[in-house]
Amino acid sequence: MTVEPGQIPQPDTSINDRARPNENAGDSRENDHGESGKSRLTTPEATPDTASAAKPDTARSALDRLNNAEKKAQANAEMASGQLLFERGRYKQAIAHFQTALSLSNPVGSRGGEIQLWLVNAYIASGREAEGLALCRKLIVHPDLDTKQQSKRILYILEAPELELKPEWITKIPDLASMDDDSQIRYAQRPKKPRRRKPKPEPEPIDLSQVNTADNQFVWIALIGIALTLGGLFWLS
Repeated sequence: MTVEPGQIPQPDTSINDRARPNENAGDSRENDHGESGKSRLTTPEATPDTASAAKPDTARSALDRLNNAEKKAQANAEMASGQLLFERGRYKQAIAHFQTALSLSNPVGSRGGEIQLWLVNAYIASGREAEGLALCRKLIVHPDLDTKQQSKRILYILEAPELELKPEWITKIPDLASMDDDSQIRYAQRPKKPRRRKPKPEPEPIDLSQVNTADNQFVWIALIGIALTLGGLFWLS
């Protein structure tokens, strides 16, 4: 390359242009190697533990997919089932139904407060007094007035001190199983004898000698008058 006098020499770009294809080729090779390397990477297979941990609770997820109307209907059904089981003495199963009904209801609403009151009773009846007392103390500050008042009454009963009974207040009943046959015969109820009716007193005979017969003539006069009247009526007819 020749440079005439008075001209500024320009850099030769042909060398750079010749080097660019090689650079582009190197970049393409790097991209090919990188993509091939990435394609070789595989994700680790999920183990049974991770699969079970990733699996959601089907029952809870099914409840979450319900709308408000369906949740309300399901909560009422769970509440009714819990009440029926509670009345039959199956308290542990009743607790499960009450808890499900509470998860489908508003806990600070009147319906949620009613469910929690039933849950308190179920806790106490099943022997879980600590959980019942803890929940009952929380319900004292419940927004619903009725729930607040009932929880105070229940807590007052649960925390009331035991009444000491005096011996004179207790009536001792003998144990019939520990008594012998003779004692049982003495304490057995005897059949009642039929009561005898007293005979009616017979009327005393009338003493005719003491009867005053002086006024009987007026009776005869009246009888004669009646007979004459009847005879006259018969004759006129």
